[in-house]
Amino acid sequence: MYNKVKSFFLILLSLTVLGACESELELSPEDNRQTPGEIFQDAEAYKQFLAKLYAGLAVSGQQGPAGNPDLIGLDEGFSQYLRLYWMLQELPTEEAVIGWNDGTILTLHAQTWTSGNEFIRTMYSRILYQVAQTNAFIRETSDANLNAYGVDQATREEIVKFRAEARFLRALSYYHALDLFGNPPFISENDPVGAFLPEQIQRADLFTFIESELLAIENEMVPARQNEYGRADRAAVWTLLAKLYLNAEEYTGTKRYADVITYSEKVINAGYTLVDDYQKLFLADNNTNGAQNEIIFPIAFDGLETRSFGGMTFIIRAPIGGDMVPAEFGVNSGWGGLRTTPQFVSLFPGGAESQDEREMFFTEGQRLEIRDITRFKDGYAVAKFRNVDSEGNPGSDPTGEHPDTDFPMFRLADVYLMYAEAVLRGGGGSQSQAVSYINELRDRAYESGGTISANDLTLDFILAERGRELYWEAHRRTDLVRFGQFTSQGVWAWKGNVPQGMTTAAFRDLYPIPASDLGVNTNLTQNPGY
Repeated sequence: MYNKVKSFFLILLSLTVLGACESELELSPEDNRQTPGEIFQDAEAYKQFLAKLYAGLAVSGQQGPAGNPDLIGLDEGFSQYLRLYWMLQELPTEEAVIGWNDGTILTLHAQTWTSGNEFIRTMYSRILYQVAQTNAFIRETSDANLNAYGVDQATREEIVKFRAEARFLRALSYYHALDLFGNPPFISENDPVGAFLPEQIQRADLFTFIESELLAIENEMVPARQNEYGRADRAAVWTLLAKLYLNAEEYTGTKRYADVITYSEKVINAGYTLVDDYQKLFLADNNTNGAQNEIIFPIAFDGLETRSFGGMTFIIRAPIGGDMVPAEFGVNSGWGGLRTTPQFVSLFPGGAESQDEREMFFTEGQRLEIRDITRFKDGYAVAKFRNVDSEGNPGSDPTGEHPDTDFPMFRLADVYLMYAEAVLRGGGGSQSQAVSYINELRDRAYESGGTISANDLTLDFILAERGRELYWEAHRRTDLVRFGQFTSQGVWAWKGNVPQGMTTAAFRDLYPIPASDLGVNTNLTQNPGY
């Protein structure tokens, strides 16, 4: 899927970049450009273009790991989509702290960021860049253009599926914009090509757009578990709908928990199964070791073909430091940055000595308390993701720089937890079934004694269980906001930039529209509080 993208695709994207983000986004098209009519005579070109859309979640540019970036204005390693999304979802929570002092990175965990924060700005730009790419694909695969390019019927049938996947990827990025920024600028394939100032869309309207897109493509997608590994299918659409509906009250003020039940059940009934060993989900062979039967939608990585200092390279190497041995994680060195807080450790009964096998803390030479946030040995390290396979063999990159481990963006365990939460929030469904799903997770996590009863299934339990099951998988900020625990409630080490932690202002449940975009696009209004 990660073939080199031809020059015309880069030209298309450079034409669809938002004028409002011109100072932050830049593309560098290759030479020897071809016209659309020349490019799209080749049926394989459509799949290559689609590959670029998927690759936009995994790599940072055209070359890798650096040298020809999609975006300028921030170091290319920092500017990769998954790395930025992970940072904005994890660093402001109790699940992760970072010891580096690059730019304004420490303000993320402290929850003291401003509208000038370069990491927030670049996530915003990366989302809009990804939307621009998907718009270009959707535009080029319209009936009118396929007629103009003389595409035959057999190829058209395949392109219908590709187009649905592109719309899914656009919906995914707009979901991230909805969740992180609330009211972003909005563009679609129907907007003019070229620089212009897009209108701002309100959060409830963006919710409606994403919902309508996902419902429209549901039956155009390849059936669940029938697509190539790494590509979205019907179950990915159902999972994103379930996540959208789970947070609908936050996004629109209207509860949609019955819809969470509906779409969770669709996924659960599609034949996915939990892998037997939790650790297998986070290893270099998680595409083949049985974890692929639990993972609904991964961001796929390959140590030789998706070389980036973002994504899984960051998620695996940044938590390695102190007395940890990089070779045990299948890499040549650690970066000594990421750890976790005492409050997250306490979610596991017994802390770092928990009988819960999902507890993967490295404690040797580490101090539980974080007295100095810039010191790697303050705070327990997290050893969850590794670039070794189920037999302990390292990934394919002989240098040990870049991993093969795929990132499980959507997986069955999350759907089980969404179903149980929706039951508790009045969405219908079956409480006994919810307990059964949770106990499947806990049977895997405990050799014995981990199961719960119906009386144990409470919303507080669900929030804690989501932490234990899904930590460091880029869910935590969204979960804490939904439970009212992200800002004005919930305290953990160094939140508010004090060692013991403190509450923060509720307006930080949303990130700001970057000041740089506000300065260019007069159609935009800043989120309250910034």
